[in-house]
Amino acid sequence: MYSGRTGERIDMIYWIDGDYIKDAVKEVHYFMRDWRTDQVKGIDLRTIDIMTAAHNLMDVNEPYMLLSGYRSPETNAMLRARSRGVAKNSLHMKGQAADLRLSSRSVSQMARAASACRGGGVGRYSRSNFVHMDCGEVRSWGG
Repeated sequence: MYSGRTGERIDMIYWIDGDYIKDAVKEVHYFMRDWRTDQVKGIDLRTIDIMTAAHNLMDVNEPYMLLSGYRSPETNAMLRARSRGVAKNSLHMKGQAADLRLSSRSVSQMARAASACRGGGVGRYSRSNFVHMDCGEVRSWGG
C-alpha cells in the first residue's frame, strides 16, 4: 500500500498463522494516520483484513493507493464542509474505514471484490476513482 498524499509505501506481512504481528500492525496504524494532522489512531484489524482479502481476490501485485484511512474529527469536519459525500459520523474517525484506489482495476472490480468479503460497507466513488471499505454493517452504495 502506498499513500497518495505523503508518498510513503508500506509492504509487509502483518499476520501469520492466526496471530497478528504487533510491530507490523503498529506500522500500519501509523501509515494510515490522518496525514493532515499527523494523528495516529489504531485501525480496526477487521478493516485491514477486508482490504487484504479483497486485494487477494483481485489477484494483483500492485499495492493499494491509500487516499484516506483514519480521519480526526477536525479533518472529517473540514472534508464534510467541502463535500456532501462525507458522513458526519464517518467510520474513518473510528479507524474503521479506508478509501482506496488501484490503477490496474476499476472501481467496479474493486467494489465487487470487497463486497464478496461480506465484512462491512463498500462504497463506489466512480467519479473520484476510489472504493471505500469499512468493517461496519454489510451494505453498499454509490455508482
